[in-house]
This record gives sequence, C-alpha cells and structure tokens, in this order.
Amino acid sequence: MNAHEIDYRIIGSEMQCLEIELDPQEAVVAEAGSFMMMDNGIKMETIFGDGRAQEQSFMGKLLSAGKRVLTGESLFMTAYTNVGQGKQQVTFAAPYPGKIIPMDLSLFQGKIICQKDAFLCAAKGVSIGIEFQKRLGTGLFGGEGFIMQKLEGDGWAFVHACGTVIERELHPGEILRIDTGCIVAFTQNVDYDIQFVGGIKNTLFGGEGVFFAQLTGPGKVWIQSLPFSRLAGRVLRYAPGMGRGGKEEGSLLGGLGGLLDGDNR
Repeated sequence: MNAHEIDYRIIGSEMQCLEIELDPQEAVVAEAGSFMMMDNGIKMETIFGDGRAQEQSFMGKLLSAGKRVLTGESLFMTAYTNVGQGKQQVTFAAPYPGKIIPMDLSLFQGKIICQKDAFLCAAKGVSIGIEFQKRLGTGLFGGEGFIMQKLEGDGWAFVHACGTVIERELHPGEILRIDTGCIVAFTQNVDYDIQFVGGIKNTLFGGEGVFFAQLTGPGKVWIQSLPFSRLAGRVLRYAPGMGRGGKEEGSLLGGLGGLLDGDNR
C-alpha cells in the first residue's frame, strides 16, 4: 500500500466524531477546522496542497494547492503524525449534524468522486484532487458546478454528509434520479448527468427545482437525506429579521402574526 494503514472508530450517532488510531510514524491528513483532540504523541504539521504534496516537486505542490482552491478549500491541509511510542489517537469532528462515511479506496478501484465540501480526512498518501464535469449541462445545472472532489489512492478516506446516508448499488444501465444536492459521492464508473424535470406545472409549482441528477450504473452511490444548503436555507428563513419567522416580517401584527403563522414559541 502507498497510503498509511490506519485504524478508526466512529463515535456518536447524529453529531459524530472520528477517532483515528495511529501506529508510530503513521499519519493522517485532514481539512483545516476539523480537528477535535489528540494524544500527546501526535505532531501536527501544516502542509501545502493535498496528502501527497510532500512527495512532489515545487510545481507539483503548487498545482495540487491550486486544485484545492478550485474546489473551494484552503491552500493548506494539516498532517497529524504519531511521533511517540506505541499507538496514539487523534479525533476529528464533522462540521454539521449527519454521518461520517468511511471508504476503503482499494475496494473502489482507487477512486471516489464526491461533492466539493464532503471530504473530512484520509490516511496520508491519499490524494485529494478535482474532477471536472465533462457535460456542459451537468456543469451549469448540476448543483455542484463543473468541479467536484476526487479521492485517489489505496487507503482509508472519510467524508461527511448531512442527515441520514443511504447507499445504493446500481446495476449496469440502472438509472437513479436524485435531487442534485442529495448526492454525497459515487464510484468512478457511475455516469453523472442532469435532466430537466419537465412539464410547466412541475417546473413552476413543483417546488423541487428545474433539474435533477441522473446517475446511471454500474457503481455505488452515497446519498444524503438533507443537503446542507437546504438546512442553511431553513435556518436563515427563521433567523431574526430574515424570512418567514423574522422579527421584521409581520411586524404589523406583532406576536399575533406569529401565532397565526403557527409560531407560538
């Protein structure tokens, strides 16, 4: 294996965290802001680019970092290495309620494609790059734009999703239609396209958007029940001064307006 052989434990149910156990000189790389705690024998080091950056030339590091910027991530990642004696633990936390999904890349031909902000951490040696959507329609209307993340290597990688996660194994030619925001990840053999919902009533009054994703097998798909954008939209909707539950809206009726609207808190 090129990637380090790490052990892990997922803790919790809805607000999960991930405990990685490292043997001496083993390391894990993670996105900035995901760190929770670590043992005294763990050394933390900021690296430029992805998990393979230190093995590359300067131009390779620069290209790796540039790819991460295109996916909306930081130029830097953090490597956590066990420099002590015996096994040591480092723990990471998911950024919002949902599930952490462990993926052994060696079981998926060394590559998984996922949404841009799904990656949490991975064994050192796993590469975190970009995947361009080849179809114009998919790039413009697919919800994730032209660029998604790709995780490559032969070690463990961990992604997070919002809500409940459903795994589907698609047979050759089998089609699954999904809300574009509900896609978490899929294997490289899955064909990703977008489809027009169709119908004037569906488009104008359906409330589900104009396009949905169409995934065609063979391959495996990970689906989340609650896209983070949908969760954030609901929170903003009820924030003070914004949306239906805001203080400024319905101010003519004051508290009575909240009662009539079903907001009796």
